[in-house]
Amino acid sequence: MELPTPQDLRERRNTLGLTQSALADAAGVSQPLIARIEGGDVDPRLSTLRRIVEALDEAEGDVVRAVDIMNETVISVAPDDSVREALDAMEDEAYSQLPVLQAGIPVGSISQSDVIHGGDNVSEKPVSELMSESFPTVARDATVDEVRNLLDHYKAVMVTEGGETVGIITEADVAAQLS
Repeated sequence: MELPTPQDLRERRNTLGLTQSALADAAGVSQPLIARIEGGDVDPRLSTLRRIVEALDEAEGDVVRAVDIMNETVISVAPDDSVREALDAMEDEAYSQLPVLQAGIPVGSISQSDVIHGGDNVSEKPVSELMSESFPTVARDATVDEVRNLLDHYKAVMVTEGGETVGIITEADVAAQLS
């Protein structure tokens, strides 16, 4: 994220026809804080600056959220499913990894690599014996930038609501949205 200057923020707000009060309401901060930031009198915390920039993005209609790009159909396995079932699901869907869900809650992931490194005769073992850490989770309203940052380090991101999985996002989903 490139940090905007106070002048950038003021120009962008004015271009959008927003008052300081309207921007403050949208960002969840006070109008005097917006005035002090735009005047260069105060350096805001990064979290505050992010909320202001996101409010400006929303005003422009540019914000893409996790809910906009997620796949609602999540192909997954349970921890007590056999590794064979996981491999069959991966083959059927042409995936190299799957989330492991227990009652809709992400508890791990399993990949073809996990199976290969699991040794011999693993097909009847439960997934829980070979699974890796869970993919990270985000809320439905997470921005595509937040999701993209996670995808720099993980193969997928789970979208959850109230702890339960409601979708999944991969790099392919982000790429499709941006093209």
